[in-house]
Amino acid sequence: MSEQAFPPEDPASFLKLCDGEWMSLRSCFELAAGGDDDWHSSERGELTVRCVAEQGALGQLQVQAPGGTCSTLTFAADGKLILDGDAPGNWRFWPDGSMELNLSRADGVCVQERIWFTRVNLRLRSTTAVDAQGTPVQGSFCTDIRRVSKPAA
Repeated sequence: MSEQAFPPEDPASFLKLCDGEWMSLRSCFELAAGGDDDWHSSERGELTVRCVAEQGALGQLQVQAPGGTCSTLTFAADGKLILDGDAPGNWRFWPDGSMELNLSRADGVCVQERIWFTRVNLRLRSTTAVDAQGTPVQGSFCTDIRRVSKPAA
């Protein structure tokens, strides 16, 4: 990985810092679940994030989740965020070097994710989802550790 400012000082350097292969551990909490055993789950897996230039935008993150699902987040310079070409949202870069993403789904659920780095190779993500009435329905927390290649012997 090339030398980058840490913590990221602007949205473009934040997006570049996201680029890489990550080992991810995600804990998910279904707040509307009815039973005692089905309200939480944990998963670990490989997360791949590619930061690519996008004409007319600040940048784009192409994400492949541990389950194999691929998505594309396009960050417009005016704070608009587009998921997979159609889900509307917005992004905000905070003075502490973190990024907040807000997306509205077709079913009325609003998803907010906050991403921050504690180290260049350690990224944390928290996500909350609320329904159209403002009731929390889901939350998750992820710890992502960047895979780094070993130096040649």
